[in-house]
Amino acid sequence: MDGGKFGPCPLMVNDLPPLVPVAEQCPSLPGFSQIILGNPLFMGPVRLTAVLLITLIPAFASAQVLAEEADLVLDRVPLQLTGHGGDEPLANYALRSSHGTELAAGSVGSFARPTSSELIVSSNAYLPLAVQVGEGSEEISLSLAPPWFSLVPPLVAILLALIFREVITALFAGVWLGALAISGFNPITGTWRLVDHFLVRAISDVDGGHPQILIFSLLLGAMVGIISKNGGTMGIVAAVAPFAHNARRGKLATWIAGIGIFFDDYANTLIVGNTMRPITDRLKISREKLAYLVDSTAAPIAALVPISTWAGYEISLIADGLRIASDQDPSRADALLSLSPFAVFVQTIPYLFYPILALVFVFLTSALGKDLGPMADAEKRANTGNGLYRPNAKLATDTTGAVMLAKDGVSHRLRNAGLPVLTVILVVLGGLYTSGRTEAGPEASLMDIFGAADPFATLLWGSLAGCLVAVAISVAQKLLTVHEAIDAGIAGIRAMVVAMIILIFAWSLGDVTETLGTAEYLSHLLSERVPLQLIPVIVFVTSAATAFATGTAWGTMAIMLPVVIPLTTALGGAATHPGGAEFGILLGATASVLAGAIFGDHCSPISDTTVLSSMASGCDHVDHVRTQLPYALVVAVTGMLIGNIGTAYGLPAPLALLFGGLILYFILRTFGRPVDSIPSRTS
Repeated sequence: MDGGKFGPCPLMVNDLPPLVPVAEQCPSLPGFSQIILGNPLFMGPVRLTAVLLITLIPAFASAQVLAEEADLVLDRVPLQLTGHGGDEPLANYALRSSHGTELAAGSVGSFARPTSSELIVSSNAYLPLAVQVGEGSEEISLSLAPPWFSLVPPLVAILLALIFREVITALFAGVWLGALAISGFNPITGTWRLVDHFLVRAISDVDGGHPQILIFSLLLGAMVGIISKNGGTMGIVAAVAPFAHNARRGKLATWIAGIGIFFDDYANTLIVGNTMRPITDRLKISREKLAYLVDSTAAPIAALVPISTWAGYEISLIADGLRIASDQDPSRADALLSLSPFAVFVQTIPYLFYPILALVFVFLTSALGKDLGPMADAEKRANTGNGLYRPNAKLATDTTGAVMLAKDGVSHRLRNAGLPVLTVILVVLGGLYTSGRTEAGPEASLMDIFGAADPFATLLWGSLAGCLVAVAISVAQKLLTVHEAIDAGIAGIRAMVVAMIILIFAWSLGDVTETLGTAEYLSHLLSERVPLQLIPVIVFVTSAATAFATGTAWGTMAIMLPVVIPLTTALGGAATHPGGAEFGILLGATASVLAGAIFGDHCSPISDTTVLSSMASGCDHVDHVRTQLPYALVVAVTGMLIGNIGTAYGLPAPLALLFGGLILYFILRTFGRPVDSIPSRTS
């Protein structure tokens, strides 16, 4: 790398607009309490494809602002140095190259913010840089990389996920490439940096809520394991079953059961599918339709409800995205950081067009007794007595879902699940109110109170309280021994391990994109070619493609969310910040990541929840994918046209949902075929 991409070249000054930096503490410098060298990070927004990105790359890029603990500078991408004066009245400072050439100099008063001219580094020969303040000095060790390299780690992660359909390996490769860059492209040192730099920082980022989210998810997984073993989750479904008098009611009962088990998509899929299958078989509902009802309810409801295994994960990724966006534009950092990630999550719910409309479409197909395409054929076959599944179908054999099955002999009581879940809800809501009221003051509005609340702490309180209540009622009623309750909790935790690994690597990849400073590079790449209003729909399509290829909505969100939020704020500027005219586009783009991930997950034959839905419903897996795909496409296209594009051009989100629901109703009424041939009560 000596000499950089274009050979030796002196440090140069240019006139590009400065980007305000992010602070890096340098306590050894008496007059320069903070040095800010910053890389605005932006990760491939809508990673369209490698080819598309390359064809769009401009010949210029904006100034870098090296992020906290900066380790790398991009070749010929302008660099800006800003300082915070300490408590001394006045101190002289100077920035020098490794040869001792003075690059910038001046004086700084107490708590002032001097900014040097923007500099371009095009050769390793001029590194490391040195800052001298008064009698003290500090060396700034940086690696130099070509600008295009800032695209490599995320693109490699996506391409590997697409090719090998395995997200953990893909994320590992992306993080390793980032570690390789900051270690001066030494592969051995880069491997060590992957662990001791990126992974450790990902797990230990308390301010970003990372360890809190890990603990919350594991505790909630433990609670799900316990209430499944004590019969509580089956009690939820059992409470719904008496309403299933005919095929139409059986479908609606399955939909209601899916809505009721909102706290985890895996639990939802395994419990509803296994429990409702005998009921739907008796009512002559095809296995394909049962798998669709289960699959298209599980993830959408878990993603929409703030109290679920999805909520903390989404909130943490939103927090990362907001932090990255504020680092990229510190002049508006206060506005971005004033946003509670929990409040943003709640505000994005009306923009989750695919999940909401998917739930609506499941209800419509059940209530109207009409279906489309291959699903109508399957339902007609079952209703006319020609088989619950097609001849020669290869049914999934593993429908036990042992972790989620109740202990033999225990009663299936609704309260054994209802009390722990209600405890989580009440403790989280109470914690949000009390912590928010403490911060916002007793006179603040309810929205301000919840916006100022500490969501990470309250989620921890709620999940722990839910676990304790689940254990207490199980042991008190002698449904489980203490040992059995602990085993059930551990089984629930074990079911979350893969998701936690994905999450940690995803956080690490977000850290890589920040360190490499891809933000401005990609924002300029798109700013002159993609209208801001199209960002939500492009993000939706890109997220869907990634989830389809990888089979994981969580992995897709992990890759996309920390990139899309900074990208949107960079492209839209102040207009996309809180109170801005285009703030809805930021909410829409954020929601589009989750919505697109769920859509791609529903269409993917390698998705874990799609496979589990086939298994729990006793359905041929290919038949499930084949019959669900047209429904998912109809909902997705409606959501994109009316929701993503409509709201970006000013249509209110509630009206978009209303129009979307009416369009789906019209499609089903016009093109759907009636399949319920037995409307009367079935014995």
